[in-house]
Amino acid sequence: MNFYARLSAAALAAALAAALAGCASKSGNNMENWSPGRIHSEAKEEMSAGSYDKAIPMLETLEGRAAGTPLAQQAQLEKAYAQFKNGDKAEAVGTLDRFIRLHPASPALDYALYMKGVIHFNDDMGLFASIARQDLSERDQKAAKEAYESFSELVTRFPDSRYAPDARARMRYTVNALAQYEVHVARYYYRRAAYVAAINRAQQALKDYRDAPALEEALHILADSYDKLGMTDLRDDARRVLELNYPGGSVKTKSKPWWQIW
Repeated sequence: MNFYARLSAAALAAALAAALAGCASKSGNNMENWSPGRIHSEAKEEMSAGSYDKAIPMLETLEGRAAGTPLAQQAQLEKAYAQFKNGDKAEAVGTLDRFIRLHPASPALDYALYMKGVIHFNDDMGLFASIARQDLSERDQKAAKEAYESFSELVTRFPDSRYAPDARARMRYTVNALAQYEVHVARYYYRRAAYVAAINRAQQALKDYRDAPALEEALHILADSYDKLGMTDLRDDARRVLELNYPGGSVKTKSKPWWQIW
């Protein structure tokens, strides 16, 4: 091998070693000498690039390195966000629960509650951009109920929070989903001639979710179920309530899409 070939090979080896060293420097194993500021900067850089899996261990290191400071709290919240974006929803909720428990007086507590609600809100509920293509009222509503609880705590404790208006909108969205879920089940029972079960689910929707659009159909199911059972007095009562609340209404099966915010 001549001189120039050896030089080129040496240069290539040096470049490869430098590249590997650069990768290793962000692997989470060589941060002992990094300042908290540098760790935070590198983590944010990884998050900006969409490399949430690389940012998470950096933020965990930062939590310990900056313990007892506002930066540690910020790192914990950013870790929850990175976990959520990385698809680790259970871990993100766990991180937020820990933050809420350890920092009850934090000025970022409203954000933690909001973020927790958003994670549950998006869990099997879809984004606003795709809700029109899905009938999510037919799915289990555990996530919807947990989202509502988080948003409700936020607007109750922090009514003037910058996140409160969006939380209220999402609460209305969620209540509509939960009401439509009850109506979906009531409709299922009615179509199978299980009229007592249909009545119970329609009554549950009417009891728990006031003013939701799905309640018009709940009243129809209630009146029609009473009619099938020959309970004419209760049928007539349900029809009077229906006419009083929805005069001239024509809904007899499925009401407005559950995802529409009213």
